[in-house]
Amino acid sequence: EALIAALQSGHLAGAGLDVYPDEPNVDPRLIAHPNVMTLPHIGSATAEGREDSGHKVIANIRMWADGHRPPDQVLTALL
Repeated sequence: EALIAALQSGHLAGAGLDVYPDEPNVDPRLIAHPNVMTLPHIGSATAEGREDSGHKVIANIRMWADGHRPPDQVLTALL
């Protein structure tokens, strides 16, 4: 709310965002603001980051296949 208020009042000229408080949801006021650039988490787009993510996906699939919930599960309604 403070960021949006600062943008709307002109106290802040603009913002570039890669992380959001309620991911994957992004406040529509940020998306619509002409001086805000929203990015889809590209700050983690490194070879190491992608490799780590791949390992986590495999570990989570194995946990799910063994009947366990992954520790970072997001969509509980589907499982």
